[in-house]
Amino acid sequence: MRKRSLTVLSLSLLVIGAAIGFHVSAQSLTGEWKGSLVKDKSKINLNFQMRRESDGEKKWNHTIGHTFEFAELGLTREQVLNGGPVSFRIMREAGTIEGEGTFQNENGTGTYRFIGNSNFLAAMKSRGFDFEQDGGVQKESKGPKHETTLEEKLFTAAVLNVTTAIADDLRSANFPNLDVGDLFKAAIFKIDGAFMREMKATGFPNLSMEDLVKARIFKIDADAVRRATEMGFAKEGFESLVKMSIFKVTPEFLAEVRNAGLTNLSIEEVVKLRIFKIDGEFIRKAVSEGVQLNVESLVQKKLGISRTQRAPRVRTRNRTVII
Repeated sequence: MRKRSLTVLSLSLLVIGAAIGFHVSAQSLTGEWKGSLVKDKSKINLNFQMRRESDGEKKWNHTIGHTFEFAELGLTREQVLNGGPVSFRIMREAGTIEGEGTFQNENGTGTYRFIGNSNFLAAMKSRGFDFEQDGGVQKESKGPKHETTLEEKLFTAAVLNVTTAIADDLRSANFPNLDVGDLFKAAIFKIDGAFMREMKATGFPNLSMEDLVKARIFKIDADAVRRATEMGFAKEGFESLVKMSIFKVTPEFLAEVRNAGLTNLSIEEVVKLRIFKIDGEFIRKAVSEGVQLNVESLVQKKLGISRTQRAPRVRTRNRTVII
């Protein structure tokens, strides 16, 4: 009779817990963390290792890092600088991370436990972001790829502070086919609805989240598009803007080589000039020595090869440029 009463009580607690959002059966994760101060000691960087059991053996298989304000962890700068035992709690929509450990010489180590929020999963699913279905594979630092588990995706959302507000903001920009991975990219690279709308308005309506990530990495925004238009590259594609940013094609450089006699240049030709550090002074000197005024001849002059020699190939990111 006593055993039956305990069973009924346990079931009752589960029902009550579900009703009030108590995470009786929420996804959980444990692992180890390492921490260090950023260069100016104003924030703290934590790297979390996610642990998974395989055939009864516990294995480390994935690490995610993020930089936090001290207040986010419930710690003070002095605690970390002085060293000693610490405990912290990071409360997010996706769940709660509780950690403990020690700091010494501004570096810390310890263990953590993560409890996921099942209500967050439901809220995201209602917005079109299904954590149970979306998401690809994560590549381990060593060893094969593995399918990302629901717990790992929830934990990643908690670390990056992915929220329903972020999801709503991204959806407001009307970009199609966004998934959970796009939420993570948006959080990491600070991509919001305003930036997405800004890039659409500049004449690139079909950019993917990968394109937007490139835009953030290479500092391509409405001003960059305007500068490209002013340089005479209004009809160039997005990848051309990326190349211009990577190789620092500026209005000043373009004006310099144009003043030296090179006009009607394509993006590829300007990129070649930047790669081989061919500026206005070099162009004028080469022409005075009898070199033809075109990019191919100038590059050959720079490399010290004759026109009969085979031109080399140069890799520029994902494309091979034949000189």
